[in-house]
Amino acid sequence: MRGNDFIKGRGAQEQVKNRFDALSYQMRDDFLNYCAAEGEEAAPSKTAFLDTFPKTIVNKVTSPDVGMEFSLNPYQGCEHGCVYCYARNSHEYWGFGPGLDFEQKILVKRNAPQLLEAKLRSKSWKAAPIVLSGNTDCYQPVERKLEITRQLLQIFLKYRHPVGIITKNALIQRDLDILQELAKDNLVRVNLSITSLEEKNRQLLEPRTASIKKRLQTLELLSSKGIPVNVMMAPIIPSINSHEILPLVKEISERGACGVGYTVVRLNGAIGEIFASWIRKAMPGKADKVLHQIAECHGGSLNDSRFGTRMKGDGNIADQVAQQFAIARKLYLKDRERPVLNCDLHEQYKDGQMKLF
Repeated sequence: MRGNDFIKGRGAQEQVKNRFDALSYQMRDDFLNYCAAEGEEAAPSKTAFLDTFPKTIVNKVTSPDVGMEFSLNPYQGCEHGCVYCYARNSHEYWGFGPGLDFEQKILVKRNAPQLLEAKLRSKSWKAAPIVLSGNTDCYQPVERKLEITRQLLQIFLKYRHPVGIITKNALIQRDLDILQELAKDNLVRVNLSITSLEEKNRQLLEPRTASIKKRLQTLELLSSKGIPVNVMMAPIIPSINSHEILPLVKEISERGACGVGYTVVRLNGAIGEIFASWIRKAMPGKADKVLHQIAECHGGSLNDSRFGTRMKGDGNIADQVAQQFAIARKLYLKDRERPVLNCDLHEQYKDGQMKLF
């Protein structure tokens, strides 16, 4: 692979140094040329799955911007490879890079179901919605084989505990049986990420995710079965998908969405470097324009850590995006409501079955 080649099927286009590492390495052109001549891979391209064994699984979320109190992530790193993903930076705390490592080295928490069950049975635990995928997608491709997320949902159902799900993978349809049972007691809400209606954009931005067609079909199916689905158009990237707000909200309204949310892209930490490298290869003609417009949404910088503004941005472009969403909600989602999850049943099921007395 030469430095200017676009890596199909991956978001990040290069390895990025872990900021905590004292040493780093670079692949020189002469080495890359040698590998090409010999027909050898310069670096492994296959995804590696690494078992890890945490002692706790439910995380307290302290950020005031993300709309959740507790999260649970059965996987760290994500093979979906979304180039803009804010979770890339967290991979550095595990000793890996936020670039290709984030997509190729996936940490698997096989003991997550046992840890969750212990948490829900704890006398000190008071029911509050726990969101699957606060960091990385709980329905990324390896879930088809491992079924850790399905086991987690079975535990939430057993203990009648409220759960939220964030995903952009149609694999969630596999668990329709459990989701329907949870929905009967208002114990589940799905947040389905649909960033664009243009498949070409999806293939570049989110290379290993479900197609737009499959996501829209997933929205329609879940909604028709009584499972509330909120759509997240996240992130909005100026001059890439910012023109799609009204048509996308109209489309999801017709397929049964109960609401829509959004964020404006922000490129914190190493993500700025990763995104800039990607867009100069994927969309060279508009790279400078997009990067300048992203910076305009965040006080002139790609990196924005300001609570209260970092998720929605500020300035003219961010204001226009907010106005378009206000119009879209009024036109297409005026009478829709997102249900508040039921936290009242769990105490009766702490031992795994309903208490009669």
